[in-house]
Amino acid sequence: MTGPVRFAVVGCGVIGALHADVLAAGPDTEVSVLVDVDAAAAQAVAARLGTGTPVTTSLDEALARDDVDAVAVCVPSGAHTQIAVAALQAGRHVVVEKPLEVTVEAAAPIAAAAAAAPAGTVASVISQHRFDPSSTAVREAITAGRFGRVTSAVATVSWWRSQAYYDSGAWRGTWELDGGGALMNQGVHTVDLLLWFLGTPIDVVAHTGLLAHERVEVEDTVAAVVRFESGALATLHATTAAYPGLSVRLQVMGDAGSAVIDDDRLRYFHSREMAASEAGGGPGVTAERGDRTDQTALVLGPEDGGAGGPMFSGHSRQYRDVVEAIRTGTRPGITIEDALLALATVQAVYESARTGAPVRVADVLAAVQVPAP
Repeated sequence: MTGPVRFAVVGCGVIGALHADVLAAGPDTEVSVLVDVDAAAAQAVAARLGTGTPVTTSLDEALARDDVDAVAVCVPSGAHTQIAVAALQAGRHVVVEKPLEVTVEAAAPIAAAAAAAPAGTVASVISQHRFDPSSTAVREAITAGRFGRVTSAVATVSWWRSQAYYDSGAWRGTWELDGGGALMNQGVHTVDLLLWFLGTPIDVVAHTGLLAHERVEVEDTVAAVVRFESGALATLHATTAAYPGLSVRLQVMGDAGSAVIDDDRLRYFHSREMAASEAGGGPGVTAERGDRTDQTALVLGPEDGGAGGPMFSGHSRQYRDVVEAIRTGTRPGITIEDALLALATVQAVYESARTGAPVRVADVLAAVQVPAP
């Protein structure tokens, strides 16, 4: 494929409008049609694009068009499966906004349809923070062994969402369409990064609470401990009850180095290898005692998102990865399997909080049988 990849954007709410903006601005992508059961919502996004993009309330009508190569699924989480499966069965590439679905059981048909799709069909799920310069720097350091044995991590999403946010849509804060609260909706990106850095999770012990909101079925606060195959341990915290809204912070610690990403910026990065390459590691720093807090030798932030902001730039980077996968016939940076693992981990957190017992992630994931690629 040599020309722009032409997308149908399905779902024209806040996140659908973002996808449309990113696709319309990309040099290798364009929006062919906007789809929403609320025609006014689709028309509003079309007016925003200012390109005369056609709109429809019918997914079938969009998939019947010969100028749709791919579909961006931007509806509420609990409605992802129907649209993603229809698009894959129609021979289109698919990009699903996070999370993949509300449970692994609900996501199973997507996994099956992606596995059954013709060779070269790309199916990906938005997890744009894997493409942040800060995240890639930490991942590369872990993979290269610069942090030694990774021993632990602390992941926290400390945000605020008002009651008006939850009241703004009947689907918000529901198990059926939101799939969960602070962790599923706001924290799943951080869960994905935690897994990318530390590997395969074994089990989870967790507690959840609804502490600052009402008329909501799901949690606004969660705290969990995750144990990994490597032996590493991580604490995972997410809340939408941290007024006025703090940062998303991920600390990764090993016996030869550590890093801190705060609001997508690499605020701290140090390894024994770096200390050895400097003059004795600097004043007060040795291989035996490296407890200084000012050893950051590398600071990275997200690419400039311009007027679109960090979310725009993050989605842009991931869409570039998707286009590359479509053109080369390779796997995208984020696969359905990656998204299933993150979803299963979140589901294990909820199951542990419900039962008061540890939950094995593999047991949750067993509900989905994904054929080998």
